[in-house]
Amino acid sequence: MVFILKKLDSFFTSVFYDRRIFMEKMTSIERISNILRRKPVDRVGLSESFWGETIQRWRNEGYLGPNESPDDHFGFDYRQGGWPNMAAELDYTEKVLEETDEWRLVRNANGAHLKWWKHKAGTPEHVFFEVQDRKGWEEQIRPKLTDDSTVRKRVNVEGYANALKWSHERDLFFFINGVNVFECIHPVCGHEYMLIGMALDPDWVRDMCNVYADLIIKCYEILISEGGKPDGVFFYEDMGFKGKPFMSPKMYKEIVWPAHKKTFDFAHSYDLPVVVHSCGYVEPLVPGLIEAGMDCLQAMEVKAGMDLIKLKKDYGDKIAFCGGMDVRILETNDINKVEEELQKKLPIAMEGSGYILYSDHSIPNTVDYKTYKYFVDRGLEIGTYK
Repeated sequence: MVFILKKLDSFFTSVFYDRRIFMEKMTSIERISNILRRKPVDRVGLSESFWGETIQRWRNEGYLGPNESPDDHFGFDYRQGGWPNMAAELDYTEKVLEETDEWRLVRNANGAHLKWWKHKAGTPEHVFFEVQDRKGWEEQIRPKLTDDSTVRKRVNVEGYANALKWSHERDLFFFINGVNVFECIHPVCGHEYMLIGMALDPDWVRDMCNVYADLIIKCYEILISEGGKPDGVFFYEDMGFKGKPFMSPKMYKEIVWPAHKKTFDFAHSYDLPVVVHSCGYVEPLVPGLIEAGMDCLQAMEVKAGMDLIKLKKDYGDKIAFCGGMDVRILETNDINKVEEELQKKLPIAMEGSGYILYSDHSIPNTVDYKTYKYFVDRGLEIGTYK
């Protein structure tokens, strides 16, 4: 009888604790920590990224102060910092190879020749890559990345420590962030040569993945040991385009997955949840990413074919989600359509915790301030657990 009474007491204490979580307002650190571990929270998380032109437009219109951060203005739940410099030549200054009124063609520290547009945002045009095979990698890039004397130059411990301290003083969740191996490799040799290498010389690409994984870990070890422990790890890894990932799940598992497993295991050794950002269609890679140790997927680009509701139903018992709200709906600046998008997705995405409200990419300058403000305010209203 005593044993049964103790069990009942434990049960009701647990129920009361869960109900108390719902009733009390949580700090952002508590909220995002629970969301990433799919535990009870008071409301969904909130964050976003913006085009520079968007922020400038809203400042010009008087909605943001001259130095006001949109993260602070809208009350986002997390911040990021620490991003190591993964370039091959650390002290290299970009060389302008050609220039017009519209664009600049530059050679960067990886030996890539890129055309950048002067009057519009976006990714550069990939013109030429000096590294195109194993020989180029081994002669031009690998020795620079495996030279341990350069590791400390790749990180800004003071900047990271200050950002971490600033965030924690305000009870904000803080991610140590940076690119993972896929996002390190294609800037060196381009997507085409990388993918050809995966098919014809997989050991070369596997070696690149392993070298970058080791370098990422070395950089993060310095930042964490000297700058302080963050609350999570945020890796950027764009592995898809419209309708397809850049590689098959089999090729991912054989070539990239071991490096992901190594870096994710490193994060988990500090009890840090892992968020993976990937633009494009990456749904076929999700099971492998989960097996590697991914705790949350971001950003689930709708126009590429990603479906937040389907992903939640298929994998919501294993990972959390951040994003998946179609930014094209916000671009219409039609409040009724924004409401419809929120009503369609948010109740499902937030079920059982595990969701951070975010667009499926970033907010362009075609989105009105009032539209985005409605998206945030209404999203948090729907996203508060009753």
